[in-house]
Amino acid sequence: MKAARSLSRFTSRIAVSLLSAVIPIIAFATSSVQDVRISSQTDSTRVVIELNDSAKQKIFTLSNPTRIVVDLLDTTLNAQFPEGTGLVKSMRSASHDGVLRVVLDVNGNADLQSSWLEASNDYGPRLVLDLQRPGTNHEMSSATSAAGASSSSSSVVSMPAADPQPVRSLPSGVSGVRDLVIAIDAGHGGEDPGAIGRHGIREKNVTLAIARQLKERIDAEPGMRAMLTRDGDYFVPLRDRIARARQFKADMFISIHADSVRDRSVTGSSVYTLSGKGATNEAARWLADRENSADLMGGVSLEDKNNVLASVLLDLTQGASMSASLDAAARVLQQLDRIGDIHHSDVQQAGFVVLKSPDIPSMLVETAFISNVSEESRLSTPKHQARLADAILGGVREYFYVNTPPGTRLAQIKATRQARNN
Repeated sequence: MKAARSLSRFTSRIAVSLLSAVIPIIAFATSSVQDVRISSQTDSTRVVIELNDSAKQKIFTLSNPTRIVVDLLDTTLNAQFPEGTGLVKSMRSASHDGVLRVVLDVNGNADLQSSWLEASNDYGPRLVLDLQRPGTNHEMSSATSAAGASSSSSSVVSMPAADPQPVRSLPSGVSGVRDLVIAIDAGHGGEDPGAIGRHGIREKNVTLAIARQLKERIDAEPGMRAMLTRDGDYFVPLRDRIARARQFKADMFISIHADSVRDRSVTGSSVYTLSGKGATNEAARWLADRENSADLMGGVSLEDKNNVLASVLLDLTQGASMSASLDAAARVLQQLDRIGDIHHSDVQQAGFVVLKSPDIPSMLVETAFISNVSEESRLSTPKHQARLADAILGGVREYFYVNTPPGTRLAQIKATRQARNN
């Protein structure tokens, strides 16, 4: 009997030891891959890795043959890889010491961009890998079935799936006099739905609907033309939105959003411009990368300037741009105040990435709180979307008629009207 009790205690100790050895292994993997999706177009392919929780990652490439390697720490695989398509030939994985390694076999050379999308009502955190042929524009569409995003529950604002349109030059004004160019940025898109209201209205659909209405109104204005950073349900990285505005030599950049907070009683519109801290950080970034940066809008290049001169030129350009942004944003906010509630009575300042072009006056318009049921309902109607577009145009028009750039068709129109009145 005594021997039996000793054996029992010995067996228990072994069981405890084994259990304590197993528990850390089970707890080590804190997240898991729930789904993997691939979508492709002619020169680009998007891979979306969806997890149930965020994870640290390390991404690098290998050659001969070309591979992209994604290491996800403390992660397990709980999904099957889809068949390869486009630039991705195939996908495979292996696990070692709690690290999940995902390998993408790539068809030839490809440029890679990666970004994280935060968890939303429908999706967990997503690691987005955008591959594109070298020398092509980054225009990814997540409207394909591989993106897995369901349409809005409201047919009023639900946009049909649309491939991104190729970038085209804007027509110039008569006799070579240029039109003012307004870049309109519909926030979010594709894999990034933005905020989602209680009744399922998605910010990405609302912002695109308002952006399209605003474009129609700007295009109808003599001396003005508008371009959209996206004209469909696809994801555009934040800095690509700025790059597209710069490509068109935009005179102003307007990013459209619909805010969301936990307190569903909060209402009203807000308008943001770049903060001083955000401007300082961006200036440092430009000065550090000026060998590869585009010229400033005035045709001034930083590449051949010493650090002091480059800093002075950038400060002058950025200061003028921020002053113009505040003026224009205040006029837009005043117009929004005429059609609904205002959450902030003054223009707000923040370090939003899309506001960081140092030479384009930029503003971000939070049209309303989609988290508020009443405002969500209004945002879903074309009538209210039109009123918001009218208000934004009203502020932009007023700004440019007061601050008319020389050499533009609007300057000619303004001069003709003044001569007629005299």
